[in-house]
Amino acid sequence: MRISQLSAESGVPIPTIKYYLREGLLPQGDQTAATRAEYDQSHLRRLRLIRALLEVGRLPVATIRKVIDAVEDERLSVHDMLGAAHYALSTPVEPHPEEEDWRGARELVDEMVADLGWGVHPLAPARDELTQTVVTLKRLGMPTSREDLLPYATAALELVREQDITKIPFDGPRDVAVETLVICEVLYGKAFDVLRRLAQESESARILDAAPCPEGGSQPPAPE
Repeated sequence: MRISQLSAESGVPIPTIKYYLREGLLPQGDQTAATRAEYDQSHLRRLRLIRALLEVGRLPVATIRKVIDAVEDERLSVHDMLGAAHYALSTPVEPHPEEEDWRGARELVDEMVADLGWGVHPLAPARDELTQTVVTLKRLGMPTSREDLLPYATAALELVREQDITKIPFDGPRDVAVETLVICEVLYGKAFDVLRRLAQESESARILDAAPCPEGGSQPPAPE
C-alpha cells in the first residue's frame, strides 16, 4: 500500500507517519521508486503500537524507541520484551535507602513479594513504586502492614491471571503483544480504578442508608 493508504487505514496523518519514519520508530517501506515506497500490514501493526505507547501510555518518543528496540530484538524473549514495556510504563521513583521509613517499607514490599512466590526482578521499578506508596501511607497516619496489602495483591493476581494475561497474544506478532499489554495495563487499569470509586460510593450509600439519586449514585451536594 502507498503511504496515503497507510494513513487512511491507520488514521495517522501522513506528516506524522513521515516523522515516525525519520525517528526510526516505523520501519522504512519497500522503495519502488525514487519518491515512492510500499507498506504492508506490519507497518499498520507498528503504527498501532506507537499510538498505544504515545496516546495511551503517554510515553515520550525516546522511551518509545527503547520499547520498539526490545520488540525488534529477536534475541530477547517475549517475557523480557514485555518487561521492557512494563518498566517503561512505570512511574519513576527516586529511592531513599538512607531514610528509615523507606528501608522499612522496602523490606515489607520485598518480603511480601517473596512470600507470595512472585517472580519479580529485584530491580523492578514497581517495587520502588509500592515502597513509596507504603511510605506515603505511613506519613499520612495510615501505617500499612502485610495484612493490609495482601487482599490487594490477591485481587491483582486473580485479575491478571483471569483477564489481562488471557488477552495478550504471546505467540502472535511481538508488537501486537506489547500493544495489548499497554492497553490492558493503562486502560483496564483505569477502568478498575473507576469501578472501585463506583463501588465505594455504592457501599457508602448502603452502610449509611443514603438515598441514591435517579442515576444510581448518591446525590451530590448542591452548589453554593
